[in-house]
Amino acid sequence: MLKTGVIVSSWRNTILKEFVPNLSRLTLVSDPDCLLTEEKLAIELRNRGFDLIEFNDPIEFRYAYESKYRSIWDMGKQTDLVVILRLENTKLAALPYDLLQIGRKLSFSLGDIFPHLSYPVIEQIDRGLLDLLFDAQKKSSPDRMGDNASKDFILRHVFGVAAELISTDVELMRFLLRLHYGKLAIPSILTDRLVEVLNNSGNFNDWVLSKVVTDAEHFFAFVQERWPIFLNSLKQKSSIKENYQDYCLKIQGPAILPFNHQDIRVYIDNLFVERNLTPVEFPDINTEKNSWILSGIQAAKSDDDDIRISRLFELVNTASLSMDSRYTEWIAFAMKWAELSSIIHTGANTEHRKSYDEKSQKINELFADWLKTHYASLINLPPSSPAMLHHVPRYLARYMEDKKCHKVALVVIDGLSLDQWITVRNIIRKQNKDLTLRESATFAWIPTLTSISRQAIFSGKPPFYFPSSINTTNSEEKLWKQFWQGYDFTKHDIAYIRSLGDGNAETVIESLINPAQTKIVGLVIDKVDKIMHGMQLGATGMHNQINQWCQGKYLISLLNYLISHDYEIWITSDHGNIESVGKGSPLEGAIADSRGERVRIYPTPELRSRISSDYTFAYEWLPSGLPDQYFPLIATGNNAFINEGKSIVGHGGISIEEVIVPLIKIERKTY
Repeated sequence: MLKTGVIVSSWRNTILKEFVPNLSRLTLVSDPDCLLTEEKLAIELRNRGFDLIEFNDPIEFRYAYESKYRSIWDMGKQTDLVVILRLENTKLAALPYDLLQIGRKLSFSLGDIFPHLSYPVIEQIDRGLLDLLFDAQKKSSPDRMGDNASKDFILRHVFGVAAELISTDVELMRFLLRLHYGKLAIPSILTDRLVEVLNNSGNFNDWVLSKVVTDAEHFFAFVQERWPIFLNSLKQKSSIKENYQDYCLKIQGPAILPFNHQDIRVYIDNLFVERNLTPVEFPDINTEKNSWILSGIQAAKSDDDDIRISRLFELVNTASLSMDSRYTEWIAFAMKWAELSSIIHTGANTEHRKSYDEKSQKINELFADWLKTHYASLINLPPSSPAMLHHVPRYLARYMEDKKCHKVALVVIDGLSLDQWITVRNIIRKQNKDLTLRESATFAWIPTLTSISRQAIFSGKPPFYFPSSINTTNSEEKLWKQFWQGYDFTKHDIAYIRSLGDGNAETVIESLINPAQTKIVGLVIDKVDKIMHGMQLGATGMHNQINQWCQGKYLISLLNYLISHDYEIWITSDHGNIESVGKGSPLEGAIADSRGERVRIYPTPELRSRISSDYTFAYEWLPSGLPDQYFPLIATGNNAFINEGKSIVGHGGISIEEVIVPLIKIERKTY
């Protein structure tokens, strides 16, 4: 855990030295490069007693400023507020006059921290990678660099890639696997440079580098097509043709890949285990019992599950998570954990289930501790890669602007956990093989209740800004339309539809939207939530019921309809769920959402503390981003505030299954 006063990195020191507690109650910061909201820096500022608030919408800011800070100052109390201007609003003079009169003024930029590197290049770098870049700059003491030199410097020293040294198919494959399997956050400005250098080398004329380097899904599809060719070579032990055209391959590139190279096969094994690649039917091939090749060959379900469970346990057991881990590391882990959870809940044996439960307890203990320190730092992160659900609308708005996209649909499947998405995904892939599913995840709001997280999705705001509707979802349509009208769409361009999941999807949608006119569509499918709250058979029953629902083709019909009318589609969820056991229900206080069995909400911290003393499994959650008079008492572990011994599938808590939810981009395949 980070401690007050600890300088976590030298680049941060240039900023932290300006923030001395009680020096000025108001500090105004021009921060066009989003430095103050970098995770570790934000934590250190908070530990020093500083509150951060972004000046984005003047009305929203004024509401927060007057109700939360000005009133405190008027009572003679001290709090250190930092107002941040970033992105296009970078001139402090744009702030209200009353703030300019009393506020201390500061300005920070990447150009000041990295004076020798090209600013248009470094501004694209993920802020979590600045430590590596700063260390490289100190060790190398480079002269002033232009764009290409800066790109090469960053590629080499931050990402460990020297494009000019990649000269063979093995070296290229090793890099591509590290890039895409490892989800390296290499911005497009650098991948374009990589493609340029590799193309100029003349060593990869038969590769379509512009695709396999820049698009992970294209690369995986490219590898998938060549896997049977490799298996056939093992079976026949004979030479095979190298021209992709001889095999009627859809994706251009060399037909033969060096799968058997020791540096390659470790990645391939993992890709099959995690289902980035799909095992193929290939009978009568002789392999050793524990061969790495087995993960890529379709077997009987029980055998396939055993192989995957063993390998996934290895992956989650070797994951290096700690209190210093970034939120992206937890998301990457959650994706692997979801794959394992999905198999466990759909038919694992007793031994596997016991190991899973033991591991789950340890993971969620660490995750809960991590959240207590890091969660508040996620709220103000830029929406370029949504860390939290309320970032999603702003992300979609930027996507529309950057990609010149004209129509967007956001499908919110209420209550869908990440492991349950795995069940949904597997069925979608079978129902429509022409769809590409780009999988990622994001953090739900805590407490993980529908009225909080779903409203955050459709409003694009933290819950602090909708206190009057905090216990209901009836304002979602208004909030959704208000958000998009702020981006100059008219009310006729925007649609919001809830209570979906049954009947004929296409008929329902056709009756409610006009594809020729409606540009922005927000949809709520509440079928999974209904399944959850009637569930008596635990997590296994949840997966079975979701499987049956998906087999009924409601969801795929909806997606096909939206795709056919040229909508860009994202799927997400407001919260997940976890199998829980009752430990008793307090007699005082009100549950914010009667279906959130893992949280109680109290109007004062005093009342909450009095109740929590009788429930040692509960945690008094610090209400970051929540309205006033909203103090959650959250059940930890797999406990719930219901009758002793009763088993349910519930939500409201801070388990990884409840907090990290899917964020999926649905596209037509272009290959």
